[in-house]
Amino acid sequence: MAEKKEVKFDEALQQLEGIIRKLEAGNLPLEEAIELYKEGMTLSTDCHQKLQKIEAEVVKLVDASGNVSDFNESGD
Repeated sequence: MAEKKEVKFDEALQQLEGIIRKLEAGNLPLEEAIELYKEGMTLSTDCHQKLQKIEAEVVKLVDASGNVSDFNESGD
């Protein structure tokens, strides 16, 4: 069984957009449409997980002295 290759966010998003265009065209055999839909859902989940991970990293900022502060406590 082939090992799943890690896809970068931008690549996954482009693949997902391509799948959406194909599905919206509506001229696919049912079986192919279902397979593309499954692939799209997997890509969507992967993108969502990547965004959550990045968001968690961005929320924390490290100041010049190395102290970690919550981005939400920026003193608005």
